[in-house]
Amino acid sequence: MAETTAPQAAGPRLDKQSPGAAASHRKKSLLLSRARELALVPALVVLVVVGAITNDTFFTQGNIISILGASAALAMVVLAEALVLITGKFDLSLESVVGIAPAVGALLVLPALQAGFGTELPIGVGLLAMLLVGALIGACNGLLVVKLKLNAFIVTLAMLIVLRGLLVGATEGKTLFGMPDAFFALATSTFLGIPLSVWVAAVSFGIAGLVLKYHRVGRALYAIGGNPAAARAAGIRVDRVMLGVFVTAGVLAALGGLMQTGYVGAINANQGQNMIFTVFAAAVIGGISLDGGKGSMFGALTGVLLLGVVKNLLTLAQVPSFWIDAIYGAIILIALMIARVTTGRAQD
Repeated sequence: MAETTAPQAAGPRLDKQSPGAAASHRKKSLLLSRARELALVPALVVLVVVGAITNDTFFTQGNIISILGASAALAMVVLAEALVLITGKFDLSLESVVGIAPAVGALLVLPALQAGFGTELPIGVGLLAMLLVGALIGACNGLLVVKLKLNAFIVTLAMLIVLRGLLVGATEGKTLFGMPDAFFALATSTFLGIPLSVWVAAVSFGIAGLVLKYHRVGRALYAIGGNPAAARAAGIRVDRVMLGVFVTAGVLAALGGLMQTGYVGAINANQGQNMIFTVFAAAVIGGISLDGGKGSMFGALTGVLLLGVVKNLLTLAQVPSFWIDAIYGAIILIALMIARVTTGRAQD
């Protein structure tokens, strides 16, 4: 899908080629894209086999469900970041949305004696406020990046810091307990033995994948990421689409924060901290281009699952947790090198 925008972006160069050469170029690009999307599947299979051989508990039903449940929140944030990356932008603030959005919802519901605001609003209002906070943060990022033309990396980095400070201030550095069961339902309720959070993440990826592949909005995202000027010339409302992507990303990250809350059973002042590194690791190794215009939801999802399996294997092997970040960093570097070799294109 992404590769169909390349001829538009480089029209003068391809116009000099014969139709056969242009078709061959498109076919080669498509094959390379497919190869990157499926590259993690063999690695994932190998890891599963290694885990089953080295640890008797790895391939049990309980452990597999545990991997999926632990990866659900990450999956939602990776989905959010992937959509932004496809348009050629960044959103570093998503990790802070994971903390601040559910915290605001909880503070509106909890009584003052439990560190809440004392408003004691209905549960439904608190959950709705949580999603609204995510949308407002996304809208703020979008306006600064799209309308004021500020650098997305710097804007969202600043927003990350602001939101982190607001979370610590609002909670006074305390951990929030005693939220209504609805705040934990996605992680604790099951369907066919699998947590609802996993089903929600799977459906979200499925819908996003269909939209990107078949809907005009999905085609617009790839076109904007490939060449914003060409996309605007083609009649795509670039500013409106990009603003919508930032808002959608904020809502998805807020939902991921609710899943994380349910999985942990509380909200602390550090919720989501440093999560963005893992998010980028999953997206990059899943084939989402940092240059924009390329990537698929299947690739991003396999990136999430691969990191989930790696973390589980390291945990079962009793590897200290502080080594996990180092391993994730190494995975990103390896993925970038593989991308360079498979696509033949240097990243800016």
